Amino acid sequence: MDLNETILQAIDSHGSIDSLKLADLLSVKHQAVVGALKSIQCFENVLNVEQVSRIDVKLTAEGQDMLNNGSYEYNLYKAIPADGILHTELMKSVPNAKIGFSKAMSAKWIALDKKAEGGPRVTRKVESVQDQVHSLLQKVQNQSLDDIPTQEKSDLKKRKLISEDKVTSYQISKGTAFTLTLVKPETDLTPEMIASGSWKSKTFKPLNFDAMGVMPSGGYLHPLLKIRTEYRQIFLEMGFSEMPTNNFIESSFWNFDALFQPQQHPARDAHDTFFLSNPATSSNFPEDYLQRVKKVHSVGGFGSQGYKYNWKVEEAQKNILRTHTTAVSARCLYKLGQQKEFKPVRYFSIDRVFRNETLDNTHLAEFHQIEGVIADRGLTLGDLMGVINEFFQKLGIKKLRFKPAYNPYTEPSMEIFGYHNGLKKWVEIGNSGIFRPEMLLPMGLPEDVVVIAWGLSLERPAMIKYGIDNIRDLIGPKINLAVVQENPICRLR
Repeated sequence: MDLNETILQAIDSHGSIDSLKLADLLSVKHQAVVGALKSIQCFENVLNVEQVSRIDVKLTAEGQDMLNNGSYEYNLYKAIPADGILHTELMKSVPNAKIGFSKAMSAKWIALDKKAEGGPRVTRKVESVQDQVHSLLQKVQNQSLDDIPTQEKSDLKKRKLISEDKVTSYQISKGTAFTLTLVKPETDLTPEMIASGSWKSKTFKPLNFDAMGVMPSGGYLHPLLKIRTEYRQIFLEMGFSEMPTNNFIESSFWNFDALFQPQQHPARDAHDTFFLSNPATSSNFPEDYLQRVKKVHSVGGFGSQGYKYNWKVEEAQKNILRTHTTAVSARCLYKLGQQKEFKPVRYFSIDRVFRNETLDNTHLAEFHQIEGVIADRGLTLGDLMGVINEFFQKLGIKKLRFKPAYNPYTEPSMEIFGYHNGLKKWVEIGNSGIFRPEMLLPMGLPEDVVVIAWGLSLERPAMIKYGIDNIRDLIGPKINLAVVQENPICRLR
């Protein structure tokens, strides 16, 4: 018979009982009884269990010794003859004489004559005494605690003759559903129960409609998505609108030619760009715009002498995986140029681009590019530097430097450097420039409209933010899914 059933039978026999007494009755540890009670309480209303707390007063080892042999002061008093005794001899005659002497003097049971012949002499001051301490200790032993005044109890505690301990127990009685046999209720109604009809004779555990549901196992945000959300929020706070970036496949025309990038440029070689085999080409271009782009490349125009080469539409028709999101900017700026009345705009994009790179710790064949574009009249290089400074201030990068650079479609162009406090050096964090007239004017934009732009990658700040030194641990088939599930929320500020 297990302890649960033994306890139930004891309750059935004795009615209401304290758990400490029940433990003594069953000759088991009190903690075992408490554990069994908690198990039985899983069955509703079988037992009524009420916690009870009380102070347990008992004798200490010193208190037990006084109960057996008398208090120190009483024993010292009894050791004094009728004619008295020298103080030195008295101190040697009984155990703990020093404490007994002090207590007997305080009770005025004895007197000390310091000028007596032969030395200080102790005599009885009263004819008889009662050992009150022994009587109080006897009451503690008998648990007649109500008969002990509060002050006397406090004195016994100060002398460390008694100790008080808080004892917690449980008052146990029968519940409304008391039974001697515990049957574990079913938690699920199974098809087998329904088919056999056995559910009719079974007890089911009540449903807890307030219980929390099971957390779903999926739906974790990738670190790049978290950082992308932060960047996107910064652009929106600065009044930018997001460009549609759903074209991973792009024609060479929009990716290169529309940006005034010559067809013999090294970036257009197969070792830098992924070319598609099916469909290999595109042909749906605005014809008049295509002719203007062809002219500015081959013979010049709009104040430029061009590149002076034989521009081929076949090269522009080749389909590729876009190498930068500036192709998206070109499409949006062309649409802006077709409007009857120009209105200043602020565009941004954050999306994936593809390059035929040699893979290493910091380079992949695909990565994310962040780009900001502003089109307005009267913009200068100072405006570009001011906007870039505000943008990176919001990213938490306070120290910036600009270095002249070359880009085929911007003039002037600048590389952006930020001071890395951890590395204690200046690190390149982006590129920028003013779009060339050879790119903008064929689109139909007014001659006095200036377009400034800048861009950076998403992966590099993510690697710095999350302490990742290999880009393949951040994105791609080798990523540890636990990193995705457990990494913290990104905060760039």
